[in-house]
Amino acid sequence: MNDHRATATRETAPETLLADLRALVAEAQRYLDESGGDNDGETGSALRGRLEAARQRLAKFYQDARVKVAAGGKYADETIRAKPYQSMAVAAGIGLLLGILLGRRDR
Repeated sequence: MNDHRATATRETAPETLLADLRALVAEAQRYLDESGGDNDGETGSALRGRLEAARQRLAKFYQDARVKVAAGGKYADETIRAKPYQSMAVAAGIGLLLGILLGRRDR
């Protein structure tokens, strides 16, 4: 059961990170909006510009990552379907190596 929670945590970590970053950007935007013209308008404009640029880079990074993950999954699926026996042999070999390494670590 503990493994299931660890897997769920790993799977949601990117989404959690993205949500945290979006919340941070929204909070910074709200702070800038609330400060209004209290400070130098030029500084506020520069900060708003940098914030918007960061928001756009984050959106592009997220979209690129989604495309790469989807392409990697499709490639893995096609490879496994094209060569199922070789795929099973590779998976068994990796499992054996991990088992040996983890077994030595416990000693």
